Amino acid sequence: MRTSKELILASKEFTKENRFKSWFETLLTAVLVFVALFITYLNIPVLVKLPVSILAALLLVRLFIIYHDYQHHTILQHSKIADLMMKAFGVFMLAPQNIWKRSHDHHHHHNSKLTLSGIGSYPTISTQRYFKLTAAEKSLYLINRHPITIMWGHFTLFIYWLNLKSLIQSPKKHLDSLAALIFHAASAVAIIYYAGFQTFVFAWWIPYTIAFGIGAYLFYCQHNFPSAKFKENHDWKYENAALQSTSFMDMSPIMHWFTGNIGYHHVHHLNAKIPFYRLPEAMAKMPELQNPPKTSWNPLEVMRCFNLKLWDPKLDKMVTMKEAKANEVNAEKMKLAV
Repeated sequence: MRTSKELILASKEFTKENRFKSWFETLLTAVLVFVALFITYLNIPVLVKLPVSILAALLLVRLFIIYHDYQHHTILQHSKIADLMMKAFGVFMLAPQNIWKRSHDHHHHHNSKLTLSGIGSYPTISTQRYFKLTAAEKSLYLINRHPITIMWGHFTLFIYWLNLKSLIQSPKKHLDSLAALIFHAASAVAIIYYAGFQTFVFAWWIPYTIAFGIGAYLFYCQHNFPSAKFKENHDWKYENAALQSTSFMDMSPIMHWFTGNIGYHHVHHLNAKIPFYRLPEAMAKMPELQNPPKTSWNPLEVMRCFNLKLWDPKLDKMVTMKEAKANEVNAEKMKLAV
């Protein structure tokens, strides 16, 4: 069994980019996004527009993962054309480069640490800390982890957290966030004015809502699942966070394609320099990566992940609010008995 250091070193074999493949996958996905969105503007039956609109959303998810790889300096580096494309896409997808890269890099270096701030991720704290919070702090914590908050990531994560909040806190550093918000609102108004409300629904609202909802849920569930492990800062180790606290999302080959292989999330967290199209290869050739904790799109699995709220250090696992409250009551009874 290789040590953690040896495992990380072994993963470097898969970090070499195939430049042609990177450009092919990027341009193919971008063209497909354009075509799908263009079709939603055509005067065609709603029963045709709806599946195309959903297809556009899935393609946006894939293109976002490619953008995400670029921001990790994994693909298409030192290309002015790629840089312009990615900056434009970041604004288009409400994930401008400044705030996205900083918050996401923070996530990679603090994944599975117990934190109330939730910078670059969703907040997760221990049961002991939760019960010491004020009523307002408890409400805010639970709102941040609520299924509606996650599934409406279009507004909560991308419009508010990534753009409005960062712009308010540091306007001079986040002018690209201002540009993203202006473009987002202006495009919605322009589509309604020039193409009508129905086109707005199929060309703007559905693609954005589904794409951001899928993205936010993937971001949540791949680090918040029943067997995930969380640590305080002094006990945290990078490789353990990747292999014990990051899941493999079990889905069909088609969905792996649409999600840019981000389901191989434990591999990505072990080494973010592995291009998205080489993640399956790395998992197949490294035995230590072949039995990860798993999540899926099964509705029951989705609900199990959503119900997890707090880390219980005594039980060494994530627990629901019902379990946390019951354990707290039992603890208080034991104190009184003593």
